[in-house]
Amino acid sequence: MKNYLAIDIGASSGRAIVSYIEHGEQKLDEVYRFPNNVTECDGHLVWDIPSLFTNIKEGIRHAFAKYGELESLSIDTWGVDYCVLYGEKSAERVFAYRDSRTAKTIPLVHEKMPFSSLFEKTGIMFNSFNTIYQLYDDLLTGKLEGATDFLMLPEYFSYLLTGVKKKEYTNATTTGLVNANARTFDLDIVDALGLPRALFETPLCAPGTSLGALLPEIAQEVGGTTEVILCASHDTASAVEGIPMDTKAPYISSGTWSLLGVKVPAPITNKEALAVNFSNEGGVGYIRFQKNIMGLWIVQSLRRELCPEKDFGTIAQEARTSTFSGTFDVNDESFLAPKSMKEAIDNAFTFGERPVRECDYFFAAFRSLALSYRDAIRELEGLTGEKYDALYIVGGGAKNTLLNELTEEAIGFRVVALPIEATALGNLKIQMNRK
Repeated sequence: MKNYLAIDIGASSGRAIVSYIEHGEQKLDEVYRFPNNVTECDGHLVWDIPSLFTNIKEGIRHAFAKYGELESLSIDTWGVDYCVLYGEKSAERVFAYRDSRTAKTIPLVHEKMPFSSLFEKTGIMFNSFNTIYQLYDDLLTGKLEGATDFLMLPEYFSYLLTGVKKKEYTNATTTGLVNANARTFDLDIVDALGLPRALFETPLCAPGTSLGALLPEIAQEVGGTTEVILCASHDTASAVEGIPMDTKAPYISSGTWSLLGVKVPAPITNKEALAVNFSNEGGVGYIRFQKNIMGLWIVQSLRRELCPEKDFGTIAQEARTSTFSGTFDVNDESFLAPKSMKEAIDNAFTFGERPVRECDYFFAAFRSLALSYRDAIRELEGLTGEKYDALYIVGGGAKNTLLNELTEEAIGFRVVALPIEATALGNLKIQMNRK
């Protein structure tokens, strides 16, 4: 029996999941789980990289302790964020995408190359936290002086495990620096911004690329050795690979973010796609034409602020009792990293009735999310020329029956909620299907 390990790290938690085939059926076993949160350092939001890597090793150790042997392992995380390297040394701080440091660099980047030109080349939607703006801030602050490489977080953790530096295609597309058609870093953009060319001349690897075995010292620490694989290391790319669905149907990977989109064979980079801020991100042999929606981050933040003792099932059940009818634009920048999510929502109702009860805030968030899904699907139909009759939802949000019902009511056709470990399944699929 062959055992495979997926390490799936999201913005709020990570887990190590072992998979194997038994009597023709795929089994999943979560052997380790750990929290993940941004921390504040000198007024900036950063990731606790040493803690994350310690937990990755602990997850691998748990897998070896329970199963003895692993055929391979692979790591996926959110996109956009990265670590700068100086030879074998890494930068002391890894900024989190919710940090506001790019606010001053965005207009400077667009002076060098207008966003319409960036979109035409990369097909990547505008987000204030796109890697392109983060790297330009690094350039202005001197962080790139002496830099020999930068690795997206799954690549960086894989490098720490193996000593091998390689860049993976799906996660690279989230940088806003990959040419959508050539599927390599666009050196015209790199040169226009004055970024060091050497950081972008490394070829991009396809999902399924091997990095080799664990370093001997890592193998000794975790209790065994195995091969490390680059999966579709952007978690949404792995999630889409893990969805058992009609290939023409739209999907939502619903978690901290809601990623709503559809698989297309080639990028769509016309003015209409630019106008509604759709994105063309890398998939496994296709393009994920999708839109970033703020997602359950709003609900998670409200819970931390208003009722941390309640589980999400109770919150949804109580939200059903609300008669509040107000909604707000969930994609407004004010919801990205507010000090108080409740206050941010209050401010969205400056000219109307505000939520009063706790359940009103949550119901307004759920209903606003459902309406944002409706609007995005209408845009998607206009851009692809398709009419859809089903929407597949995976991730944590698939378990929220209230949100699913509100979404079905809003879009006017069936929602297929799949409360499965889609990201881990996609990660594992790439490992298990390697030739």
